[in-house]
This record gives sequence, C-alpha cells and structure tokens, in this order.
Amino acid sequence: MLKITPYLGILVLIVSIGGLWYPALGYFMLLIFAAIFLSSPFRGRWFCGNLCPRGSLVDFGVSKISKKRKIPDAFRSLWVRLPIFFLMMGFMGYRVASTIGSLNTFEKIGMIFVMMCLVTTSIAVLLGTFLSPRAWCSFCPMGTAQRLIGGNKYQLKLEKDKCVNCKKCEKVCPMQLKICQTGANPDCIKCGRCVSICPRDALHF
Repeated sequence: MLKITPYLGILVLIVSIGGLWYPALGYFMLLIFAAIFLSSPFRGRWFCGNLCPRGSLVDFGVSKISKKRKIPDAFRSLWVRLPIFFLMMGFMGYRVASTIGSLNTFEKIGMIFVMMCLVTTSIAVLLGTFLSPRAWCSFCPMGTAQRLIGGNKYQLKLEKDKCVNCKKCEKVCPMQLKICQTGANPDCIKCGRCVSICPRDALHF
C-alpha cells in the first residue's frame, strides 16, 4: 500500500461530519468516483486498498475495536451486490435529478453526497465493529463496480511451487480471501500485505 494510506481515513470523517455544516464538501465524492473509474480498468480494486478513505478508516481505526469475525459468504455474492449497487446509484441519481432547478441547488446536491457518505460510512463502521473491518467492502457498490470493470487486471500471482501453505497471507488479508487456493481474485484490493508477509516470496503482482 501507499505511505499515505493509513492517514486517508480522516477525509471520510471530514466529508461525513463537516459536510453537515458545509455541504460543498460532498463534492469530494465526485473526485473519489473519478479516481475509481479512471484506475479500475487498469488495476481493478487497487483504489480500495490504497486510496479509499473509508477503507483506511476501517483498516486503521475500526480494526482496533473489531470482533474480526468471518465475513458472510452472502456479502460476496453478485446476486446481493448488484441489486445494492443499482439501488444506491438509482436512489442517488433520482435525488440529484429531483433537486436540479430548485433553490440552492449546489448546496442541496452537495448535501445528497454528504448524506450518502455518512450513511454508508455508518454501515461500514457498524459492520466493521461487529463482524470484520472490511465487511462493508465485500459488497460496497464502488468495489463491485471496480470488480466488474477491471477485476482481471493487475492480478496477484501465486507461485505454487514456492508456497508452503503456511497461510500467513490469508491471516493478514483484510478481505479474507483464500489466497493459497487461487492467488488471483477479482476482489483483491492490492494492498500488498500478503506479498510482504510471505516467507517464500511466492506472491507478487
């Protein structure tokens, strides 16, 4: 991961809380969306593990109080993730469209983004506390979009002849992926923790 990754969580707090008084902060979400859709065709979910402010918040903040339980398999199912994606995007699009043309349109649209950030962050913190830090990330709409756009890009490579099946990589994987079985996974967030901890250098991107 990048050196700045552990400190990005403060940004989601600024938008979620500060945005209640300064709705213009909500437009920061547009920068996030742009970064996601520019990077995902080339590196899949790399943004999630390196630049996502909410990911940073749960990894380096919520993880300290998390019960660190198993993420339910249902959270990873596209049958669950796709409806959530279309529901949230549709709702946000509807709210924005219905606001255009009204008084204080700029601030009202900004507040829509702020509320979306606040609600999803609250869900992420709750799930991260009572399940696993990255539980939300398993079905996050933006994570799902990145998987669909570039899930086969910049994949983790496993050299099975070097692997001794110690499973240290799986223990540090924030997404709880079965790295020793497959290596590559479209939901890998490319944080690099597995690569760093492997005693046999059997993993690389």
